[in-house]
Amino acid sequence: MTRTSLTREEVLAAAGSLVRQHGPAALTMRKLAAELGTAVTSIYWHVGNRESLLDALVERTVEELGEIRPRGRTPAARIVSVARTLRRELRARPHLIAMVHERGLTERMFLPAQEALVHEMHAAGLRGARAAQAVRAIQFQVVGYVLVERNRERAPVQRPAEEELWHSAAAEQDPALARTLGSAVDQDRLFTSSVRALVAGLLSADPD
Repeated sequence: MTRTSLTREEVLAAAGSLVRQHGPAALTMRKLAAELGTAVTSIYWHVGNRESLLDALVERTVEELGEIRPRGRTPAARIVSVARTLRRELRARPHLIAMVHERGLTERMFLPAQEALVHEMHAAGLRGARAAQAVRAIQFQVVGYVLVERNRERAPVQRPAEEELWHSAAAEQDPALARTLGSAVDQDRLFTSSVRALVAGLLSADPD
């Protein structure tokens, strides 16, 4: 049964879901109409053609990344919260982020998170070039970590595996180190600990 009422937001939400799951190539107006239980003409009425729809999805993604809000009792805790949220949001929509990048809107997309970080750097007492360097360091840490995670997820099965490579000799007779490097990575925990260490260093380092 064809739906008689539909909103633009419902169309964008369904289209965004398709792109997140399968990439932009999977997004066709017919498939989207079938997903929503409506006619293709209804999709065109709300969002225009496919290119207009993709443009709208990019704008929606930029707006969503602008909703990051710091949390925590101290500037350091709030900076870490921005980094953690930014990583989570980037990982949740890799195909949409790629579309944003292809349209040259990456810097605009990151601006709200950068502004939140600037506010917290000022609250922590950093100013000028030192604050700017700290903001960039956090952003690069997040983006670099996400890229490494994506590459690891898409990599072929490794032979030999990490657990086969790491042994006491390779770890300079440190069996605990060998066991840890040979086991699965807790990516959330590693990210949080690395960002906390980075933030602590940035906020405590003496200015050059």
